[in-house]
Amino acid sequence: MTKKATVLLGMSGGVDSSVSLVLLLEQGYDVTCVFMKNWDDEGDEFCTQADDYLDVVRVCDQLGVKYYTVNFEKEYKDRVFSYFLEEYQRGRTPNPDVMCNTEIKFKAFLDFAMKMNCDYIAMGHYARTKTIDGRTYLLKGADPNKDQSYFLSRVTEEALAKTLFPVGALDKRDVRAIAEANHLATARKKDSTGICFIGERNFNAFLDQFLFTKPGDIYSYEGEKLGRHSGLMHYTIGQRKGIGLGGMGNGEPFFVQWKDLKHNRLIVAQGIDHPALYIKETWVSDPFWITATPTFPLQCAVKIRYRAKDEEATVEQVGEKLKVTFNHPLKGVTPGQIMVFYDKDICLGSGIID
Repeated sequence: MTKKATVLLGMSGGVDSSVSLVLLLEQGYDVTCVFMKNWDDEGDEFCTQADDYLDVVRVCDQLGVKYYTVNFEKEYKDRVFSYFLEEYQRGRTPNPDVMCNTEIKFKAFLDFAMKMNCDYIAMGHYARTKTIDGRTYLLKGADPNKDQSYFLSRVTEEALAKTLFPVGALDKRDVRAIAEANHLATARKKDSTGICFIGERNFNAFLDQFLFTKPGDIYSYEGEKLGRHSGLMHYTIGQRKGIGLGGMGNGEPFFVQWKDLKHNRLIVAQGIDHPALYIKETWVSDPFWITATPTFPLQCAVKIRYRAKDEEATVEQVGEKLKVTFNHPLKGVTPGQIMVFYDKDICLGSGIID
């Protein structure tokens, strides 16, 4: 009798990981589920971890699968939350979800699985992998509206080779249909949005618990003093809402154009077509290539943030950094955010926008 391949599935309590469990069982894997506890939620009314864990229990009990909780709070605080705060302290806008995948789900969790002698780990991400000539490539998820390859763009090839993405080839509506057909407790559960440890709470108030906020002046790009800001870390490049300048000037909306940390000034530009909001090139630090370092100059598609359209660009290596020149000027290129590089459906890797 052939021994079943063993899989450790990361269960979030959502419909995607629940359906991943159904599919893995149908494919004949020996599956054990793990709920990762990454945040100390004691006394935290906004954290949904307790409810999410109960949904994991319901689904696993229904399908007759063993489950565990593994505590990665220390790893998360040291590797993800500290990075999150440091970037905001520098006036940048980080993406902790990318770092969580890199450091927790596909490093700490993978290490845990290998110590348990599992053959694979599995996740409910909308992404795919493909093996070509013995190398593992990361591909976009089949559903373009749910593709999560952006968040996996700094995961190593070695980790991806040991990972299964059961829902990566499906549309979200098909995932919901499978959940309904199997009467899963999570079939109609709303998708989670936002940063896991923020939840539904006020984002600025959360930041103010950990970082010193210094109000300052708002200036137009042309040099006119317009008002006051509540602290530069509360704003991001390209932001429109929440600036507090409605009705001024010609009545068009203002957008954050830059954050002048030296003088603690928020620089804004009025009108979506203001030329100062658009840039033709930018620098990217800490480049990471998943399968192989490409040949430069590289002609590829780039994504400057999750949900942004793919944009054509030329990437050149200059020392340890990358110079990225867009085919068309782009708005909202934000320091601290992840820029991801694509060759059609293949995710090549990423870097951090400077």
